[in-house]
Amino acid sequence: MAAIPAGDYRMGTDSSEIPALLLRYHTTVMDLFAGETPRKLVRVRAFAIDRTEVTDARFAEFLRAHPEWRRDAVPSQSHNGQYLLNWRDSTYPAGEAQRPVSYVTWPAAQAFCRWLGKRLPTEAEWEYAARGGLPDPEFPWGNEPPDSTRANWSATGLGRPTEVARFPPNGYGLYDMAGNVWEFVADVWPVDSSRLAAGANAEGSRARHVIRGGSYGGAAVNLRVRYRDSHPDIGAGPHVGFRCAADNR
Repeated sequence: MAAIPAGDYRMGTDSSEIPALLLRYHTTVMDLFAGETPRKLVRVRAFAIDRTEVTDARFAEFLRAHPEWRRDAVPSQSHNGQYLLNWRDSTYPAGEAQRPVSYVTWPAAQAFCRWLGKRLPTEAEWEYAARGGLPDPEFPWGNEPPDSTRANWSATGLGRPTEVARFPPNGYGLYDMAGNVWEFVADVWPVDSSRLAAGANAEGSRARHVIRGGSYGGAAVNLRVRYRDSHPDIGAGPHVGFRCAADNR
């Protein structure tokens, strides 16, 4: 884990910045940035966070210690049918030991972290860590636009998660804070009451949690340290994983 010092920072985006962001990312979809507003001052206590996303090999260790989290043991109503879809029993696909675990649910991610005496990072901690000690960067490495040497995203052309730590770390020594797989954090995404009133499907009616960082299929806008999205707590998929955090010890 990397030790992250305590500090204050301005989290999110001011609404006055959105017009410039629309131009920069060649879009007219204001909702891409609306979730980042308003910008607010946040104080973060010192904490620690995993240097890499949790890998298949580490998650396999967890399954051996807690077989109740194996695919065949988790109740069907507790996932969307894709939980550990590419696994067989407690075995990940051959050659993928160092790839980030995916096809996991938020409760499974939370259980893994607790197994190690850790927890999922808060959203504020995740964004602070992603900045790598820089004052106000657009991306974990700074303000330069992403390319195929900086992260695993859509323009890199890999089309799937790659081994963790394949791309350079940020200033705190953290890998893949942009791209590879989205990362679940502890925070719940606010409920869209209008959507529920209109009648959401079974997956959409469940709690949603914030995800951060973008993925191998994401666009440049998704790799921004301030970008926010959400995912169903039972929505296991190939593009979402996690890393753990811990209180300063």
